[in-house]
Amino acid sequence: MNRLQEKYTKEVKGALAKEFDIKNVFAVPKLEKIVLNIGVGSLSKNQQQMDALKKDLAIITGQMPSVRNAKVSIASFSLRAGMPVGLSVTLRGERMYSFFDRLVSIVLPRLRDFKGVSAKSFDKMGNYTLGFAEHTVFPEVDTTKSASAHGFEITVVTTAKDKEISKRLLELMGMLFQKEAKG
Repeated sequence: MNRLQEKYTKEVKGALAKEFDIKNVFAVPKLEKIVLNIGVGSLSKNQQQMDALKKDLAIITGQMPSVRNAKVSIASFSLRAGMPVGLSVTLRGERMYSFFDRLVSIVLPRLRDFKGVSAKSFDKMGNYTLGFAEHTVFPEVDTTKSASAHGFEITVVTTAKDKEISKRLLELMGMLFQKEAKG
């Protein structure tokens, strides 16, 4: 069992149940999955860069990404149906917990001037999306062999059905949120 998974079962689960008065142990919110998405844009025409980006994403997540293809043609974007437009990885279970642990304990603190992530990035169902300008912020990526720096997003999907409970879950799991300015 992963360090973060253990922390969830021993500390976080009980604290959430107590704090939000949840009687049923199966109703206590938990991490369901983490989805990483990279839009490839013009890289879809360059197979070498595309393969390098796939390798980088596989190194970061420990899982091969799936290629997402365009569903419709859009002439103004020079896009035809079936062309690759993105790469996606869905993490669950052990891999999800180890990735989230690396994200909150290694990657985020290494960012320059990091004072926490924005608390405004929750959707109405309590899922949290975090964007990065470049994928090279992960220490596993060797910048000499990797694809050119590429932006991507990470979506943390929880079983919580509300923003407040979801935010508290992520806080207890180690994610640092920015302090809101009171004015």
